[in-house]
Parts: sequence; structure tokens; C-alpha cells
Amino acid sequence: MAIADIKLRPGVILGAAIALHVVLISAQVNTASGLPMLQVVTVGSFSEVQRGTMSLIDGVRGVWSGYVALRQVQEENTALKQELQNLQVRFQQERAAAQRTDNLRQLLELRDRVHLETVAAEVIAGPANPDFRTITIDKGTSEGLDKDMAVISPAGVVGRVVLPSGRAAQVQLLIDRNAAAGVLIERTRVQGIVMGGGDGPLTLQYVPGTADVRTGDLVVTSGIDGIYPEGFVIGTVDHAERGVGAYHQITVRPAVDFARLEEVLVVRTLPASRGGIEEPRQ
Repeated sequence: MAIADIKLRPGVILGAAIALHVVLISAQVNTASGLPMLQVVTVGSFSEVQRGTMSLIDGVRGVWSGYVALRQVQEENTALKQELQNLQVRFQQERAAAQRTDNLRQLLELRDRVHLETVAAEVIAGPANPDFRTITIDKGTSEGLDKDMAVISPAGVVGRVVLPSGRAAQVQLLIDRNAAAGVLIERTRVQGIVMGGGDGPLTLQYVPGTADVRTGDLVVTSGIDGIYPEGFVIGTVDHAERGVGAYHQITVRPAVDFARLEEVLVVRTLPASRGGIEEPRQ
């Protein structure tokens, strides 16, 4: 084995010498640009490596910049969504405040028009029992309220006080099945009694079949029941037809939206004479 190594060694030495000779020649031979060939080869190789490295760095930098930009967009989007939610809440609050202001304005105008002693009250609870249509208001006997006092709103008749307590009172709505009121058709002055229908419309009873009743006729309180002063709006005739007996079958659409009541007036005293409301001046 040692002899073989010795025989191969001159060949290895010869190859190394030739390679070194080529390198030396390259260092001396100039290219067309005037630069040594070795320098050109070395610089070219280094440039390729450098170019690849810079491309990699640029790619990483681009990915990072895109990530940062995406994060900024996401943060801005989140901030804009939060701002939009805040604006929506503020808008709803301002709209509710404006609606409440308008309701109070209408209530004050109604109080100024009626020749009655009234107490303003706020609705604090809806029906507690689905079989009875009642609301609870925040005024009671401490403010002079008593049973069977009429409750009205700018739209019309709401109902009557049925259970007053110290600082609150329960009001039976006109749509309750046990509620009733003396009324008349304003156009013809024909009288009758309106009855609550629960979830449905009111029914106008005891109107003679010979009476002139038309869809859209305004129905108002007559004052004969001793609870509701004369002239307050009940609603409008929704349907009328001659019944099998001596009376019309009439349904009345209430003027009051009982599901959206917020403020009401309680009539503490009835007028000495009939006619408890003054028509608004034009």
C-alpha cells in the first residue's frame, strides 16, 4: 500500500501544479474590459451570491412589510368598527331623547287644551297578566289619584285607573275585554258603547241598524259614563255592517298605540259641564 501511494503521489503533485498554473495565468490574462480574468470570475461568483442574498432579504422585507401593513389595516378596521358602534349608540340615544321630548311637548299641549285638572305620569310597567290589558304608572294616591279616573294621551283615550296605591297606579287599558266607554260617532252624533277586544279591535255596540255609519268615521267619548269626559278620541270605524238584529256590527280601530305608551295624563276632576277638550287652534 505504501508503494502505491508513492506511485500516485507524482500524479497528484502534477495535477496540483497544473491547477496552480492555470490560476496564475488567469490572474495575468486580461479580459476585453481590461480586468484580469481571475478577478472577473471571482467578482462574478461573488455578485451572484450577493444578488441571491439581496433577493432573499428583499423578499423577507416585503413579507414583513405586508404583514405590518395588514396588521395596521386590521387595527384601523377594528377602530372604525368601534367608532361606528359608538356613533350608532349615540344616534339611538339622541333619537330616543328627541322622541321623549316630542312626547312631552304633545302632552303639555294636550294639558293646555283640556279644561280639566290633570296629573302627568310615566308608564313604568306593561301588562303583568296576558288575560288583562293593564299598565302601571308612576303616580298614585299621594298625587291625588283615585279609582276610575280617566287616563288619556295626545292620541286619545288610554283607559281608567283601577288600582291606585301610594306612589303608583294600575290602569285598565281600553282594549281590555272588561273595558267599556260611552261614545258617539262624531259625524252623526249617534251614540253607542265601545267594548275592549283584547288583542283585536274595539267593538262599537248598540248603534241602531238604521244609523248612518261609514268606514273612517271618527268615534269619540260621549261623557255619559261618568268616567271619560266628552270629546276625547277613541278611534275610527274600521268596518260596519247591518247585523242580524236591530243593531250594526261595528269594529273600531283604536287611535292609541297601546304598545308604545310612555307618558299619559290622568284626569283628576270631571268638568261641571260636558265638553272637556278644546280643539287646537289652526
